[in-house]
Amino acid sequence: MRIDGTGRIHSTNRQAGPARAGAGGEAFRPEAERMAVRSHAAGASVAAAGIDALLALQAVDDATTGRRKAVRRGNQLLDALEDMQTDLLLGRVGEGRLNRAVALLRQAKTATEPGLDALLADIELRVRVELAKLGQYPAL
Repeated sequence: MRIDGTGRIHSTNRQAGPARAGAGGEAFRPEAERMAVRSHAAGASVAAAGIDALLALQAVDDATTGRRKAVRRGNQLLDALEDMQTDLLLGRVGEGRLNRAVALLRQAKTATEPGLDALLADIELRVRVELAKLGQYPAL
């Protein structure tokens, strides 16, 4: 096979046509090529095991992942409060903003640090109060 710089691939091997079918029998295959086929099959299972191990390590949360998720959730809740405040100042409250705040409250909570958990609980309480003022009462 030959590869040109233009990205085209040209095959340099010729197929055995009807005129050459009875001429030579099986093509010459060096011993190294047969060994490469066998070692390639064994290498594929080892590579798959290595990839599985890497994926398993990535699935495990480290100590800072829970904290980052909690901080991100707190920031999203504060953004939702700010959006509701902007809507109240404009004189209209968007249904989408209320639904977003309710959805954020329903997200799974993870325990991280006592101080951070207390802060998130205060933010959630404030969001619940604002939603209650607007007639929305999400379940705890």
